[in-house]
Formats: sequence, structure tokens, C-alpha cells
Amino acid sequence: MDQVQAMKIFVRIAELESFSRAAEDLDLPRATVSTTLKRLEQRLGVRLFLRTTRQVKITEEGKIYYQRCLHLLAALEETDALFAHHQIQPSGTVRIDMPHSVARERVIPSLKEFYQRYPQINLILSANDNAINLLDQGVDCVVRAWPSEDDNLQSRHLTDLVQITCASAAYLTQFGTPLTLADLSTHHAVGYFFAHQRAETHLEFVTGGGTEKIYLSSALTVSGADAYVAAGKAGFGLIQVSKLAVEQELALGTLIEVLPDVLPPPMPLYIMYPPGRFLAPRIRVLLDWLITLFSAQNCAAEQKGLNGKIVE
Repeated sequence: MDQVQAMKIFVRIAELESFSRAAEDLDLPRATVSTTLKRLEQRLGVRLFLRTTRQVKITEEGKIYYQRCLHLLAALEETDALFAHHQIQPSGTVRIDMPHSVARERVIPSLKEFYQRYPQINLILSANDNAINLLDQGVDCVVRAWPSEDDNLQSRHLTDLVQITCASAAYLTQFGTPLTLADLSTHHAVGYFFAHQRAETHLEFVTGGGTEKIYLSSALTVSGADAYVAAGKAGFGLIQVSKLAVEQELALGTLIEVLPDVLPPPMPLYIMYPPGRFLAPRIRVLLDWLITLFSAQNCAAEQKGLNGKIVE
């Protein structure tokens, strides 16, 4: 049995949760995929997947083996590229997940330049604001507004996004435009919660004494950045978002910035990916490109960028 081929087949089954889809993705007969996986399990002496007629679920042993396979395959890929990187372009599929606003306003509008550099890479980009499990979702890397607490992921700071406080014109007409933090005592805020976690509704501001939290009443609490912005536009209260996420709304006047002299703390963005000494070239060039992209778009008045490349 070709061990490298077996690991590649196993990894695709784990990521796609399907023998048939893995076979199609690898352009192999379904029987070859099934037989290879069966022999691999026999050689390892453990079950890598729990299989039913409707579902393929990776086992705990499979998750451990998956991480090791990723490291080994990435190392092999990088080793092959050591002496051929000038002649051979990185190729393959990279799956990346990032917040809606980052994808919509920054990354997707610039992707043509990435494809001009790396025409043999195929990106699968999903937009999502909640935490995800890279293994369960079959994702190579994610961009998030918080560093990872998962020991199975490595985090690299990407940039800091300016945040602002804003509300709809109708809301400000009804409750008045706050000019100082003391004025917020008569105001409301849109609440926000993450899955399985609900926090008190408050706004945060950077002041001379540090970060000040101001708790306000809320008639509506939502989950998801798009719903949060929509609630602000609908007049349910003040919201605090990255300026990047509401550039169009500010330009159209559907949201109006308030308290511009007392900003919320900046929103840091991080790239997260499985740790290891080696990164597959197709993943490395995407991470390097993202860092360069945000550094180039780093306006002194809006963002604090991070120059450099991913270095292990």
C-alpha cells in the first residue's frame, strides 16, 4: 500500500465526511478509496471512522491521525517545492473561513490579484462570524477577531481594525445624539451574543484611564454581524462595529457615527491554522498574501497593520 496515497485518501475522507465525495475529489474509484481505508485501519490497528449508511464520522483516534497526516503531507509538499519553487507554482485547494465584512469589503475585491499570482490555486472561501472547528469543517485556516484558545491551532496577528459607535438617523432623532459618555445614560444598545454564550449588553470606550464599559438596556439581542448591523439600521439602539463593516452604510447615511472622539478599542484580526513546522506552499502563499494585503491597505488613521511573512 502506498502510504502517502493512503494518508491523502484518509485526509480527504475526514474533510469531506464522505467516501464517495473523497473518491470524486481525488478522481479515484469508490472501491479504491474504501479498500485503501480498510487496509490503513488494519495496519494501524484502530478504527479511523464510524460509518453508517448516512454518515461518516471521524473517531478520536482518527482526529489524532488526521493532525499527524496534515503535518507529514505538508512537510512532503514543502520538501518537494524546495528546489522547484522557481519553476512550479503552488497548486491545490485551500479552504479559508473569515468574517462576512472582511470577506466582502477587503478580501474578495482583491482576489483577482491573488489569482494572477497563483493561477493554480483554487480557493474555497466561506464567510462566518462564529467559531468553527477546522477539522469538522475541513478548513485549512480561519480569520477571526480573537486569538485561538485551541492548542491545536496557531494564531498570528494580522491587523487591528478601527471600531466606531453608530446608530440610525431615526434612533438619534428619537433619543438625541450623545456628545459625551455621560449622555449615554438615556440611550439603548443592541445586544450581541455568541452561540452558547450570552453576555450583558454594554459598550466599550478607550479613555485616559483605560477601557471603560458602559452598560445599557437593550430591547433586542442578536447573533451574527449582519443581524447586528441590521438591528442598528432599524433603530433598535447604538452599535459598535469595525468601520470596515459599515463603510457603505456610513456613506449612504443609513448609519451615523457618534462619539468620534471616544472610540471603542480596536478589533484585532488573527489568522489561525494547524500548528507544525511546515505549512503547505498553497496555504503559506495565501497567508503571506493576506498579511501583505492588509499591510498595503493600512491607513494610518484607520488601521494598524503587521508587515512580514508567516515564519515558522
